[in-house]
Amino acid sequence: MNYLMTAANDIDIMIKGLFSYKLFGQEFWITTTHISILIVMATIIILAVIANRSLAKKEEVPGTIQNIAELVVEKLDGIVSGSMGENASKFRNYIGCIFIFIFISNISGIFGLRPPTADYGVTLMLGVITFVMIQYNGIKVQKGGYFTGLFKPIPILFPVNVISEFATPVSLSLRLFGNIMSGTVIMALWYAMVPIFFKLGVPAALHVYFDLFAGAIQTYVFCMLTMTYIQDKMNG
Repeated sequence: MNYLMTAANDIDIMIKGLFSYKLFGQEFWITTTHISILIVMATIIILAVIANRSLAKKEEVPGTIQNIAELVVEKLDGIVSGSMGENASKFRNYIGCIFIFIFISNISGIFGLRPPTADYGVTLMLGVITFVMIQYNGIKVQKGGYFTGLFKPIPILFPVNVISEFATPVSLSLRLFGNIMSGTVIMALWYAMVPIFFKLGVPAALHVYFDLFAGAIQTYVFCMLTMTYIQDKMNG
């Protein structure tokens, strides 16, 4: 019992402030989430530079890096084309960008980072960006019909329709955050509370499931819902 009480006190799943600074009289904190995002972004930039150089020197017999880069682009194009059809060309860059960012963020726990997507501030901003794109494309395509559509099928449902629109970024962000955060909590509980001999080998399998498998699934779900919402608005 004493062991469990001590272990419980050692569980750390919170976002930590690393240092603060003042700007315009306000205090701001650099947290573990900011550092994790910077590492994820640096990783993406390095991978992009490596892939770009490999493709620039492409040979008749593709090398490993070229094969991987072409496979990733081909698969992402296939996902976007299968969901958005003729509109795919307009959104493949955006979907590819958030897919890669969310996926690497989700699996960063394997490498000892606290996943940025386990911070609701990050997933909410992803949801808001998607929400803006949904509304922008809906208005662009439907024009005045977009606003009149909020009063259908009967005008009295206008408040409900407005609430449902604003519920989109909340549901998108909470789904991603909840799934990644739950994995982070479970891994923290495992490392803190189980006897040391259970920390050998077993966590590897748990990381594969909670970080790699669940991370890939949640990335796919977020991007698929994004494409579905945008396509729905563009089709009126």
